[in-house]
Amino acid sequence: MTFNSIVADSGKALPHGATLTHEGVNFSIFSRNATMITLILFESSEPGSKWIEIPLDKTGNKTGNIWHCFIKHLKAGVCYLYRADGPYVPEKGLRFNPHVTLLDPYAKALTDISNWDFGKCAGYNPEEPGHDLAYTYIDDIAHMPRCIVIDDDDFDWQGDSPINYPLRFSVIYETHVKGLTANPNSGVKYPGTYRGVIEKIPFFKDLGITSIEFLPVHEFNVNENQRCNPRTGEKLINYWGYSTVAFFAPKGSYAADQSPGGQVREFKEMVRELHKAGIEVILDIVFNHTAEGNELGPTFSFRGLDNPIYYILNEDMRYYQNYSGCGNTMNCNHPVVRTFIMDCLRYWVMEMHVDGFRFDLGSILGRDQNGNIMENPPTLERIAEDPILSATKIIAEAWDAGGAYQVGWFPGGRWAEWNDKFRDDIRKYWRGDPKETRFLATRVSGSSDLYLRDGRKPFHSINFVTSHDGFTLNDLVSYNGKHNDDNGEGNRDGSDNNLSYNYGMEGDTLDPIIKTIRERQLKNFITTMMISLGTPMILGGDEFGRTQKGSNNAYCQDNDISWYDWSLLEKNNNLYRFVKEIIAFRLRHPGFMRPEFYTGRGGNYKGIPDICWYDDKGSTPNWNEIGYYLSLRLDGSKADVLADRDDNDFFIMFNADLDTRSFVLAHAPAKKKWYRVVDTGINPPNDILLPGSEVLCSSQKIYPVKARSIVILISRE
Repeated sequence: MTFNSIVADSGKALPHGATLTHEGVNFSIFSRNATMITLILFESSEPGSKWIEIPLDKTGNKTGNIWHCFIKHLKAGVCYLYRADGPYVPEKGLRFNPHVTLLDPYAKALTDISNWDFGKCAGYNPEEPGHDLAYTYIDDIAHMPRCIVIDDDDFDWQGDSPINYPLRFSVIYETHVKGLTANPNSGVKYPGTYRGVIEKIPFFKDLGITSIEFLPVHEFNVNENQRCNPRTGEKLINYWGYSTVAFFAPKGSYAADQSPGGQVREFKEMVRELHKAGIEVILDIVFNHTAEGNELGPTFSFRGLDNPIYYILNEDMRYYQNYSGCGNTMNCNHPVVRTFIMDCLRYWVMEMHVDGFRFDLGSILGRDQNGNIMENPPTLERIAEDPILSATKIIAEAWDAGGAYQVGWFPGGRWAEWNDKFRDDIRKYWRGDPKETRFLATRVSGSSDLYLRDGRKPFHSINFVTSHDGFTLNDLVSYNGKHNDDNGEGNRDGSDNNLSYNYGMEGDTLDPIIKTIRERQLKNFITTMMISLGTPMILGGDEFGRTQKGSNNAYCQDNDISWYDWSLLEKNNNLYRFVKEIIAFRLRHPGFMRPEFYTGRGGNYKGIPDICWYDDKGSTPNWNEIGYYLSLRLDGSKADVLADRDDNDFFIMFNADLDTRSFVLAHAPAKKKWYRVVDTGINPPNDILLPGSEVLCSSQKIYPVKARSIVILISRE
């Protein structure tokens, strides 16, 4: 491209963003309150390359509130930015400044931002009180990353499309693209990248999970954290990525291919290869706020294009409502922002082939333009009812930092939810808290107290015990308190409500008794998830005992605190074997993936209730007085009513007591007997048995369950 050959035609208002055609590129961007929009085109993606500025005419290049132009002969890889002129009146929410260069909200890729410093954004000086009121004449174009024009048709999908497993047949694995393979002992050629994920596909296949949920992969600025590690003096970063810069753009630093637009191709390759292996891709997406922060934050996109449209502002419009806890809150139910969100979700499904989304602080998507929680939020309803997304998984973190808590009644129809009540109740039961057994029963049977009342199904409960936000499973049984000292916040950050227990020694230990208890508890937690109605989600690395050394808030730790230590796979191979076999056990048996809640009634051809509860003596439990032990019988008749398929019957015993407890067994079905398939109180490899190798119970009347153990019996002829 040479600047002398550029001719800007009128172009079209839609679609938004930079759209490549055979003749050139159409540029379209929204701004209601700007008086002038200028398109900036760069000669190349290299820093310091020449540029040309093209003012858009109000008559020929504007339709309604959308500014647009078409430039012939442009190709994929061309880089661009915008300027937006207009009133700079922060007290009225208007922050236009043509000296500030802006990213296209619809940009599909950015140039390298790994060394981007917010401090170089025009007018950004958070150390100076009131700096946001001062208009700056300093131009920041030399320091800004650039948007890249992408050719979405230039990729061979080889017939791929989203898999879209039904939720009830899914086992979700939450992980971080970089942290998965960044450790030198990961054994991959391209550590910390999308290609590194591809190299780990044989591991995922062996483990048996169906779906990978990635922490944010959308462009974010790793350098926004200003703290240092007090122990090493190293600057801390934004590692998790919950502070989005560009919602359509995959993270460039996660790509081994560093050519312009290479991150898009490599992300697509990762999705395609995961799909070939039968593994879904779910993205953690952060529409609740952006990296522009509060009034003292940098201006690089939304704020400079139309601040009062994109953000929820206070009555004094200089300031931002902060329901995200991160400085600002996106105005998600404004019609323009709603369209932006839908365009983004559709792009990731249609062009990037992802299978689902987990919406961080999802309750914010239900707040109106004044910040109030809406009864029927149009954005949430539109996502749930959108025909393009009809098979796409939509999972809400059903709360926010502004006090909203909607677990069990998240609006909008078919939404699944992270069920933190499952997390807390299962932790408390296995820790040995008193009077928690009845809550264990509620969670194992699908949390009907939360999801039955509004017509949703058991699989709408995402059952988890650990996630990125908090302890790993190994740390949950190794630490009584958090150890976040390396975060530079005096260990004040992170939750104090961990519901953890170290069993006598804080952190690592060589004590064989403590090690045995901890290993048993790890199996108890995983097993409880896998036999509960709902959709299980495990935290990546828990399957082989990953530790964060007691950190329950590793958001800023891009190091061995967060990176997977793959040497643990061999060291803790017995745990890994157990986890992969219990996953396979769940997926073999439709009785644990029922589409409907238990009724407790005998509506099948045997006249036996679908679930029966017992205390250790074989009697109906007194739920107000029951101790640390509980058993249940599952009838497998028509367990999968949609497929008209039977399953085995099961008898499951829980014992969180400190002593062995002898359980009275319910009668096995006619002409069948009980066989042991799982007993976490037995040493490996007999703690879980493969199909066909289950052991006939020596007594069909009594089974002694060891302290802190779970036992699963299966009926066989």
